[in-house]
Amino acid sequence: MIITSASNEKLKNIKKLSKSSKERNEQSVFIVEGIRMFREIPPEEIESVYVSETGKKKYEDELIAALGKEYQSRNYCYVVSDKVFDSISDTGTPQGILALVRQKVNDLSNIINEKSDKAERSGVDSSLADNGLNALDNDFILIIEKLQDPGNMGTIIRTGEGAGVTGIIISSDSVDIYNPKVVRSTMGSIFRMPVYISDDLIKDIECLKKKGITVYGAHLKGENIYDKDFRTACAFLIGNEGNGLSEEVSRTAEELIKIPMKGKVESLNAATSTAVIAYEVLRQRM
Repeated sequence: MIITSASNEKLKNIKKLSKSSKERNEQSVFIVEGIRMFREIPPEEIESVYVSETGKKKYEDELIAALGKEYQSRNYCYVVSDKVFDSISDTGTPQGILALVRQKVNDLSNIINEKSDKAERSGVDSSLADNGLNALDNDFILIIEKLQDPGNMGTIIRTGEGAGVTGIIISSDSVDIYNPKVVRSTMGSIFRMPVYISDDLIKDIECLKKKGITVYGAHLKGENIYDKDFRTACAFLIGNEGNGLSEEVSRTAEELIKIPMKGKVESLNAATSTAVIAYEVLRQRM
């Protein structure tokens, strides 16, 4: 059966999910669109799939591979007329495939590397290879405060995976990580990078510090990042695009750091700053 009406309840729900973080959170799902992103989804996390008539012909082999040979009878793969599919798509050039995916719920313990944590609490200098711990095993956490731009957020999540970040903590007043634009910008990293949404950032930062994780704040008054050693367990505070870190969160940092600038530039885009810091950490640890 082909869905040919945009007033179909399932399609109306997709439009709600696309626009509302409240709806996404209440239903504990988010939208993934496009074949490249579909290929990244862990099959067990798929709630349902919607394909256009053209998309069904084009992607049938991949649908069978992802969902099994009986995918059509499982009541979670729906075929939509091309015209109606275009009306529910959130992209300018729809690719004819869209999935609803179950959200992951992490807590702070999912972000902290147990191996690194044990070494820190036992008083071991975990930067030394002869302790049985490689520097790459140590905690490397990003802490994001009040970030609002979906593209920046998605890029930070993607960059985090590429640079070996072990987890990301995001303040609850930031842009929703399941916003469709954020999801697209992650290019699949949303499925692999552990992310924890914090309702009390100050409390969670103090918890990291108690576990021996050094907290650095990206700040204009900081010291040159290239003069620091980031091989031990550490976390980095990244602030809002326009205002940087709040004073309250800045005060939780054990050290303030900055990226050296030439010319008249005072600061970089939040995602760019994160990338520079993250890859300096990776460079040192490798």
